[in-house]
Amino acid sequence: MTDTILPAIALVPGDCTGIGPEQTARILAEGRLSDVARPVVVGDARVLEMGMVHAGVKLEVERITSPKDAAWQSGAVQLVDLANTDPAQFPIGKVSAESGRLTGETLARAIDFARAGEVDAITFAPLNKRAMFDGGWKFPDEHKMFASLLGHQGYFSEMNVLDGQWMSRVTGHQALREAIEAITPATITEAIELADRMMKKAGIARPRIAVAALNPHAGENGLFGRDEIEMIRPTVEAAAKRGIACSGPYPADTVYIRAFAGEFDSVVAMYHDQGQIATKLRGFNRGVTVTAGLETVFTTPSHGTAFDIVGQGIAKTGALESAIRLAAQLVAAKGAQSQAA
Repeated sequence: MTDTILPAIALVPGDCTGIGPEQTARILAEGRLSDVARPVVVGDARVLEMGMVHAGVKLEVERITSPKDAAWQSGAVQLVDLANTDPAQFPIGKVSAESGRLTGETLARAIDFARAGEVDAITFAPLNKRAMFDGGWKFPDEHKMFASLLGHQGYFSEMNVLDGQWMSRVTGHQALREAIEAITPATITEAIELADRMMKKAGIARPRIAVAALNPHAGENGLFGRDEIEMIRPTVEAAAKRGIACSGPYPADTVYIRAFAGEFDSVVAMYHDQGQIATKLRGFNRGVTVTAGLETVFTTPSHGTAFDIVGQGIAKTGALESAIRLAAQLVAAKGAQSQAA
């Protein structure tokens, strides 16, 4: 791919109290992603400078007013300096509502650039959901914030991508008691269809989707729960009859073993931790979260702000690098599908 066709990706350093700034600085210094994307940092120059100090690197930075003005051929890091966040005001490794507010503000500006067609995707370093909520962004997670800012109507969800596996779920960031009530034939169907659609967008022609059970041992044939018999299996079979390569429900304590062995391309979990525990054990520092179902491509590491190691220069960058690569892959696949249509 030549420089002119590489996707332009807004790279947001995340919450300045966490490891995002140093991860961002290290990735840009190492330049290993120049073959897949043209990153433009959206944030505050002071945050990036702090990240350089923490990572022990030095960058040549060119400040621009908008991604459309980026001159990637210059070799300098392209930075839209929002001048909105002074990291000296926020102790590292501690939750700050004001830092959360500014993190949301920075992401909102990146979304503006995406809506204007100035960037093709947004990759953001770790943020803190509690800080953002306390800072005034009254959403349980950033995905719902993105949907609101984009005016999105309809179903969407986060998915986790690791080692070629696309892990999704029927319910997300909510109390487990609430999640169980939210598991219905309609929401199961939406989750299956979204997983199928997202993987096809990523270039998987016929994704093999396993659907997890809700109860232990898939209810043991009704011995402790009939959700699998009366709701989940009929819903999965109905989706399969419409042409989706899905099957299940499978016991949740074994289905991920089968998936990572290559039997499936995706597992649709019933609730958040059912899938997250398996994927984070598999590769905590490598997994990527993608907001599935929105027009704009959003990717981020699956891990958090790692307050315990901020500023030590030891934060690994593998998941953030993978997030950028996945964003570029989704943009490229979207472009190829548009041309084919």
